[in-house]
Amino acid sequence: MTTETAPPAAKRVPAERTHHGDTVLDEYAWLAAKDDPETIAYLTAENAYTDERTAHLAQLRTELFEETRRRTRETDLSVPTRKGGHWYYTRTVEGQQYGVQCRRAVRDAETDPPVSADGAPLDGEEVLLDGNLLAEGHDFFSLGAFDVSPDGRWLAYSTDFSGDERFTLRVKDLTTGELLADEVPDTFYGTAWSTDASVLFYVTVDDAWRPNRVWRHTVGSAAADDVVVHQEDDERFWVGVELTRSEKFILIDIHSKVTSEVLVIPAGNPTGAPAVIAPRRQGVEYAVEHHGHRFLILHNDGAEDFALAFTSADAPGDWVPLIEHSPGTRLEAVDAFANHLVVSLRTDGLTGLRVLPVGSGDAYDIDFPEPLYSVGLDANPEYRTGQVRLRYSSLVTPDSIYDFDLVTRQMVLRKQKPVLPGPDGRPYDPAEYEQHRDWALADDGTRVPISLVCRVGTPRDGSAPCELYGYGSYEASMDPWFSVARLSLLDRGVVFAVAHTRGGGELGRRWYDQGKLLAKKNTFTDFVACARHLVKAGWTASDRLVARGASAGGLLMGAVANLAPEAFAGIVAQVPFVDALTSILDPSLPLTVTEWEEWGNPLEDPEVYAYMKSYTPYENVAPVNYPAILAVTSLNDTRVLYSEPAKWIARLRAVAPGGDYLLKTEMGAGHGGPSGRYDAWREEAFINAWILDRFGRA
Repeated sequence: MTTETAPPAAKRVPAERTHHGDTVLDEYAWLAAKDDPETIAYLTAENAYTDERTAHLAQLRTELFEETRRRTRETDLSVPTRKGGHWYYTRTVEGQQYGVQCRRAVRDAETDPPVSADGAPLDGEEVLLDGNLLAEGHDFFSLGAFDVSPDGRWLAYSTDFSGDERFTLRVKDLTTGELLADEVPDTFYGTAWSTDASVLFYVTVDDAWRPNRVWRHTVGSAAADDVVVHQEDDERFWVGVELTRSEKFILIDIHSKVTSEVLVIPAGNPTGAPAVIAPRRQGVEYAVEHHGHRFLILHNDGAEDFALAFTSADAPGDWVPLIEHSPGTRLEAVDAFANHLVVSLRTDGLTGLRVLPVGSGDAYDIDFPEPLYSVGLDANPEYRTGQVRLRYSSLVTPDSIYDFDLVTRQMVLRKQKPVLPGPDGRPYDPAEYEQHRDWALADDGTRVPISLVCRVGTPRDGSAPCELYGYGSYEASMDPWFSVARLSLLDRGVVFAVAHTRGGGELGRRWYDQGKLLAKKNTFTDFVACARHLVKAGWTASDRLVARGASAGGLLMGAVANLAPEAFAGIVAQVPFVDALTSILDPSLPLTVTEWEEWGNPLEDPEVYAYMKSYTPYENVAPVNYPAILAVTSLNDTRVLYSEPAKWIARLRAVAPGGDYLLKTEMGAGHGGPSGRYDAWREEAFINAWILDRFGRA
């Protein structure tokens, strides 16, 4: 310890619970009382303690922040996207936290997106929303909906000023600039316009903060007059709403973790009753896209890695195969355009895109040159188009926007995110960095992929420090991504690695299934296997290895801290799900019931209860030597409550005293942390400075 100041003392107030004959005492349950002044005082004291313990890193934090800022073009403009008679884009301005949403009319014979010098406003620009003006007077700001009506007249948008993801929905007249009296509080993500823009559909949540209702709002009327179009009473299911790209149908998506149902309303008849595409069947997932006379159905009915079929749009019934199931090729989405379909897929751990011409022509895959990369469709609102916009990046290639001609197969780079010269004044050169795919061997013989990036010439003798990132839940894939802030670590000799553990989706649905429910521990043992492989292969050493993860990846961090504390020099757990058993046992908490198909239901199943209790981090803190731990959370997080890491850190100090455990709570933010870009850069600089300190490179 570099200071003799003691950490805040968390009082112990035992709270008893009994399940399946097992009685547990939770001494720190009182920390869940968010409105209790004692809780706020404790969190404030923890922040002060963390500030003091990291005060010696202040200069390094400033350097890291300035390096990110110096490398970023602060005044910039996104590649405009065409929708109807306008180009839509976002501008950022140096010194301003938030983006400015704009549009400009399409001019005669204009086919390529307009550009501007150094991010300056386009000639003839209309400012639709300025996030900086909306955020004035607030510590937090997030834009939920941003949905322009089909005729281009109305803008539906929603705002959140606390971080709890509960938005106030408003409608703006883009012809006059007036804000209508329409105002709907406590909405969720997702909106959809009717064809004539007279009706707006939106979503609200129940008392457990589960999106459960789709509403119909008539523009110009009071929210009190809105009508519930669908209410989902099964607590396992969420609802969402969207307008198809063809603008012909409103889709109401109803889904649990393993089951789907889709309702459809003609966008030209918004008061019509929703019709079911296919009734829900337990374990069958499907998604719908409209294409001409048919609905495209991406589904897993007898197809573990999903297949593509279609059914009649006039009378939905049998599903006619279009792409048969191919084990090992996971179909993830289908996007329909008038004359082409584009299927997003992954195979061998990499993302890809397959084009299916409509009518004539053979299907083909779009090729990309790098051994590791991430590619997907970007915004493509136009249905009748001969080209699509792609977003591409890798661990060494900055985010790149391409327009791809679906007929000629020509790809045009519209913009690559600028990376300005760093502290040494030299421009960014991807050739100075190298990326690798390595494989670790898990305890059961499973090969687990690892993605790595480092500077060329980084030694492989175990002397290099390494940050190992992981997630491994919900079939989410940690595909290679570029980070400006990461360059500051790489340039200081750090290796950055990603462990693609089971529970994620990198290697298909089976990879996910092998890391959930009663197989969840595979996620943790895979990560430890990756850590040990990196040491064995000479990438790093255990006293120079820091693990990092967020949300469900924070659960991973807490689990591996208990499983193999000796394998790491430090652990960063952001908004970590470390009190999983307590949360999943309480159906009154936000999202708990919907999570039972991911983790199991410990309330009803004693086997699930015993299994979860054996791995949940808070329950398994032991009197051992833990690595240094930094837990970062947010007071208004509704997905993973701040009390989970607060309780975890308190128990670590009580059971394993002498360790270096820090808790940092954002007092005015949600699950995603600070909302402004400069605030987010400062948070990343804080974490990276702490990581470098673990490596002795502060």
